[in-house]
Amino acid sequence: MRTHAAWLAVGMLGLVIGCAGPQQNPYYDPAKPHHTPAGFRNPGSGAQQAGGFWRWQWERRLAGLPKPPGPAHRDWRVPPDLALLTAAAGNPSVTWIGHATLLVRLGGLNVLTDPHFSERASPVGFAGPKRYQPPGVALEDLPEIHAVVISHSHYDHLDVDSVQQLHARSGGTLRFFVPLGLKPWFAGLGIDNVTELDWWEHAKLGGVRFTLTPAQHWSARGLFDRNRTLWGGWAIQASDFSFFFAGDTGYSSDFVQIRRRLGPFDLAAIPIGAYEPRWFMRIQHVDPTEALRIHQDLGARQSLGVHWGTFEMSDEALDVPPHELAAARREAGIDAEEFVVLRVGETRLISN
Repeated sequence: MRTHAAWLAVGMLGLVIGCAGPQQNPYYDPAKPHHTPAGFRNPGSGAQQAGGFWRWQWERRLAGLPKPPGPAHRDWRVPPDLALLTAAAGNPSVTWIGHATLLVRLGGLNVLTDPHFSERASPVGFAGPKRYQPPGVALEDLPEIHAVVISHSHYDHLDVDSVQQLHARSGGTLRFFVPLGLKPWFAGLGIDNVTELDWWEHAKLGGVRFTLTPAQHWSARGLFDRNRTLWGGWAIQASDFSFFFAGDTGYSSDFVQIRRRLGPFDLAAIPIGAYEPRWFMRIQHVDPTEALRIHQDLGARQSLGVHWGTFEMSDEALDVPPHELAAARREAGIDAEEFVVLRVGETRLISN
């Protein structure tokens, strides 16, 4: 099924899944500009064009977009080094499992970002964006996971089957860190080991500090719950290693402020995919050039490009973002090792 048709099917299902009437925001604080009486918002100019989604769908249909990836996409993956991932923690490391899912080892903890191990990014198994690449590490092959961070509620970042399996696998000991509004969703699944945070709030697990940071994005799981739950990135900081996960975001001045308050960072995971067409996507997703600006704003020693190559979600072909990133790096005079991409399943040890 073509992507636009798949998203339409998911949207129709949202009529059933998300048909709740207007509600008040139980977290509302009028002193916080990202709060509204009904939910949350981007304080700056981060608002989408009215009717833009349908214009985009029509234009991409006429243009026959997206184009399929080239044959080299079969070489995007490597077998995971399971011995390394299950060994006693040494140097910090990061493993790209696919899309926005990373296994980060730091401060004696194994942390997953936006875990997604299902076949589709959808509320159902027969429609919605389908994976082009299986997860780089199977869920059953993961080491013990101590913490999960969720950036927002979209189906490609918050997958119910993955969450349930990880919770069951841990015997309930796994801690989930989520933005405001998502704790009730987890409670509905019988998961209560959840820490819910607003922007700039933090909590600790062991000696590792988790801080929810601002991002320019939005949230929804149906047609009638738009922006009722918060979104954001995560600063995850151990005594010897500082990691930043951007989640989904458009470019904003937030990243300069994040560096001032929490940075600089040893490693940042920044999205580089799902950015075309720019007239529609720029509010919610950065392109590779903007990803480099975020890298510089954060003062990251090294950055990793994520959110590409797994789900077909926009007009650029799945294999284009790394090439665009390489061109943008050359244009900005940034060394290739300063902002890298990994193959699915690849682990990178981070030297202290």
